[in-house]
Amino acid sequence: MAKDTTGRLHVQVKTGGRRKLSSKLWLERQLNDPYVAQAKREGYRSRSAYKLREIDDKYRLLRPGLTVVDLGAAPGGWSQIAATRVKSADGKGRVVAIDLLDMPAIPGVSFSQLDFLDAAAPQKLRDMLDGGADIVMSDMAANTTGHRKTDQLRIVGLVECAAEFAREVLNPGGVFLAKVFQSGADAALMAGIKRDYAVVRHVKPAASRQDSSERYLLATGFRGSRA
Repeated sequence: MAKDTTGRLHVQVKTGGRRKLSSKLWLERQLNDPYVAQAKREGYRSRSAYKLREIDDKYRLLRPGLTVVDLGAAPGGWSQIAATRVKSADGKGRVVAIDLLDMPAIPGVSFSQLDFLDAAAPQKLRDMLDGGADIVMSDMAANTTGHRKTDQLRIVGLVECAAEFAREVLNPGGVFLAKVFQSGADAALMAGIKRDYAVVRHVKPAASRQDSSERYLLATGFRGSRA
């Protein structure tokens, strides 16, 4: 164990056995990530909770009384932040978390275990809400293959599907927030988003690792599904 440039103790994971180098580096990064430690202390299910918290602190998206849909929600860090800020546990707002994986209950969050890619999913959600949503958000990332161009297409394809889902369920004036990765493969995606929303921007919260190309697409002022 050694100290890093900030003076914090740095945990080093030994190689050997069946552990691959990539697994060693991932585990080492997790053990030394201050946001991972902070999430454990504060009861958040993932470090990504801080990304949404930072974005919302700046843009004030999550307000009491709003209806929020969290796509690919497990393990639930974003849903925790959303529930707190729209005050769904107090009955003022609503948060619906959707994932293929099961997810332990969160106060103020309704969980639906379904595939949002299913053509019937948007209508199922609207029936559940008895109407539309004010915010659709996604911190999902596509599974990678290691082939750069293939991975870029998968990432963009997943965001396109999330954006299409949002078009089906958002109320006019609504918000779409989704994780993307910087690449040259998303021109068509951005053109469609800009057509559907009044303001589109990319944001990178401090909780996103600086060595990652990860950023977030924030689209506000949804023009309506028939735009």
